[in-house]
Amino acid sequence: MFNIFLSYIAAVVTAGIAVLALWRDPRSFIHRVFGAGIILCSIDAVLTGFIFQSLSIDNFLFWQHIQLIASSFLPAIWLLFSVSFARANYMEQISSWKWVIISSFILPVSITLFSRDSFFSEQPVLTQTSELFIAIGRSGYIWHLIWIISAILILVNFEKTFRHATGHVRWQTKFMFLGLGAIIGIRLFTYSYVLLFKGVTTGLYLINQGAILVAAILILRSLLRGKPLYASIQISHQLLYNSFTILIAGIYFLSVGTLTWLSIHFVWIKNIHLVIFFLFVATVGIISLLLSDRLRVKRKRFISRHFKRPQYDYRKIWGDFTNRTASVTQTKDLCSIIINMVSETMEILSVSIWLVDDKQESLSLGGSTVFTDSRADSMTFSGYNIADLICTMENQTILLDLKGKTDSWVESLNQTYDAETRESRIRYCVPLIAAGQLIGIMTLSEKVFYEPLSFEETELVRTVADQAAAILQNLRLSEHLHKVKELEAFQTMSAFFMHDLKNLATKLSLVTQNLPVFMDNPEFRNDAMKTISQSVTKINSMSSRLSLLSQKLELSLIKTNLNEMVTSAISDIKRYSQITVLQNLSDVPLLFIDPEQMNKVLENLLMNACDAMGQNGKIIVETAFKENWAQISIRDNGCGMSEKFIAKDLFRPFRTTKKQGMG
Repeated sequence: MFNIFLSYIAAVVTAGIAVLALWRDPRSFIHRVFGAGIILCSIDAVLTGFIFQSLSIDNFLFWQHIQLIASSFLPAIWLLFSVSFARANYMEQISSWKWVIISSFILPVSITLFSRDSFFSEQPVLTQTSELFIAIGRSGYIWHLIWIISAILILVNFEKTFRHATGHVRWQTKFMFLGLGAIIGIRLFTYSYVLLFKGVTTGLYLINQGAILVAAILILRSLLRGKPLYASIQISHQLLYNSFTILIAGIYFLSVGTLTWLSIHFVWIKNIHLVIFFLFVATVGIISLLLSDRLRVKRKRFISRHFKRPQYDYRKIWGDFTNRTASVTQTKDLCSIIINMVSETMEILSVSIWLVDDKQESLSLGGSTVFTDSRADSMTFSGYNIADLICTMENQTILLDLKGKTDSWVESLNQTYDAETRESRIRYCVPLIAAGQLIGIMTLSEKVFYEPLSFEETELVRTVADQAAAILQNLRLSEHLHKVKELEAFQTMSAFFMHDLKNLATKLSLVTQNLPVFMDNPEFRNDAMKTISQSVTKINSMSSRLSLLSQKLELSLIKTNLNEMVTSAISDIKRYSQITVLQNLSDVPLLFIDPEQMNKVLENLLMNACDAMGQNGKIIVETAFKENWAQISIRDNGCGMSEKFIAKDLFRPFRTTKKQGMG
């Protein structure tokens, strides 16, 4: 009777959690996947109750088969949830895991639907403890093995996400991770037990339902203390090689073997399943205590008080801060590192950095342990109360405690941005000042025990803030320098653009000069139309390239015959100039080049040579292939350039030896 009652209680509680999650946000992908997983757990609990109520072997086998089908959907659902829960880039994560998720869905479901006859090898038998035992067959063994592998992958993903969580997000999601880890962890334990004995006992069903009930309480605790399903954490692309999940899984397997040995050799252990359940509850309780922020603070204080050690290891903190910020080049990344370090070091759940704009009129969120990245992008505050806050912090040299502050701008700030200030629980404001300029403001909540910061902690925050302000100022100057360099590059490219336009203008000028003389010549008219068409195409192409300067320049590399390209460029020049062009072309293999850009270089060189000489000039163009290098040589008998010009002005924009208007 107790078994049936426990199963139905677990079903009701889990169903209530699913309804609560879906009621909060029925359109959210995360809420839907979570709701689907919890509903399946509820269905599993109901079917387990039907199994315990079975009055015949046939009825027992029927409900057990239905329960196995329902359980077959769980690995894929929870694996999908594990790679998407609290992850800002969850669509990217799902894409990289899609084949694993699909496999974890197809394989278990296929086995239960199409290999039912080989799932169990024998009929159920009654054991000495009044439990039914049914031996598994080959497909049953594979099914449980797939479940175990999926469970390990799910726990690895949960661990990876939780280890990236800090501050308020970690506080919100802690019991959610514990509850979900308990649901998957107990399956890992019991299914390894099944593989060890090559059979299933009804006592394992009781353990699973008891664990689900404990896990449901933890999940409900998490849902009631905040909104964990809205959490957003940026996960790095690196794999978590030092995962503790693998170690814990190994301990699980050893525990199963040890408990089995004890149950065989010691008669006083009458109900091994009850022992396993109590060990599970104890394990969850110990993990919960180890993850407690308050316990961690008490441990630090105990060591500091009784062993005469400072509460903070400043050498370690400063070394860690230096290592983390040494290679940072983006303001957003730096803000994220600073807030996480302050939150982890001082046990402050809510830490945010607000950046001041260049005009000192508005604040934008640079990073926060409370607000997600998507919300941070849209959180920019301005107005007279923000201006008053900025003005106050500019003249502030120490940490500002807002508790009990009755200034008008404080009350106005709380009224205007009530939701934001309430959610972030701002207690302290720390100015980030570098070179006498306010760069930003770091806001802190109270500590875990709602205690004010001590003098030692205030000085530590002040030191971190000063260093952070200096780095932020350097990054801001670097960004300004980068913009200046972009503008300089644009100006340089504009010079080349104008140079190409002038070359095209020269071609069109030659066409218009010869037009009255050779108008009646059909061949000339065709060449003239071709030249005009090519000029228009090139102008459009150059305009599009100039508009794409802010993006990466991409060359269209294709196999090209260098000699053919040189011959084509020379023939184009001969249409407009009477200068003699001699060719000396050697055998050159096909080259991967951008023919359009290379042809433009050749045309510029040839037209420069034509402009520098009279009608009796001579140009020699040569190609060669030496020591795996292709070479193009263009020589003319013009006056050349002075050594001073070559040394100082050659290849520099806005420097030319041509007559005015042609350079």
